[in-house]
Amino acid sequence: MTKKTLETANYVEAMGQLLDLDLKPEHLPGVINNFAKIYAIASLVTEFSLPDDIAAAPVFEP
Repeated sequence: MTKKTLETANYVEAMGQLLDLDLKPEHLPGVINNFAKIYAIASLVTEFSLPDDIAAAPVFEP
């Protein structure tokens, strides 16, 4: 198990306890795997740099 996988596993288990989720031990590997995939996809969005002077448009115009 890599350090990143171990950190993801620890995070999933801690959040499961914090949110009082009934995560069965046999489901943990799948939940951890899915969380790692979601994290990788979300990183593409969060790491995309935007200019400092950008403003949200109040109306969408394609």
